[in-house]
Amino acid sequence: MKILQNSGVPIYQQIAEQLKTDILAGKYTEGDYLPSIRGLAQELKISVITTMKAYELLQSEGLISASPGKGYYVNSQDSEMLIEQHMRRVEEALSEAIKSAKIAGLSNDELIETLKTLLSLE
Repeated sequence: MKILQNSGVPIYQQIAEQLKTDILAGKYTEGDYLPSIRGLAQELKISVITTMKAYELLQSEGLISASPGKGYYVNSQDSEMLIEQHMRRVEEALSEAIKSAKIAGLSNDELIETLKTLLSLE
């Protein structure tokens, strides 16, 4: 897991986003336990409170649950919810791309052609 100290995004959000990505990509599946709060904090050389905040954020989104004395585990993921999560990520990424394209002075047609080119490479 990579944490960027000067990214402008709070560390707990970076952790939560990376774990969320791993969960949605299937790296962690239903019932898998996440790294312990203390262990992850030590690994990343950050505060336990920061790690706990990331886990609480994921719990509030329904992705994980706490098991007293055992840690946090991944909840079963509803396939419709997974699709919706992925769609939200696509929309966010495309919105950022559109903003960047406008700053760069690209027309809509140029942006669409760039997307088509990238899609053909996949």
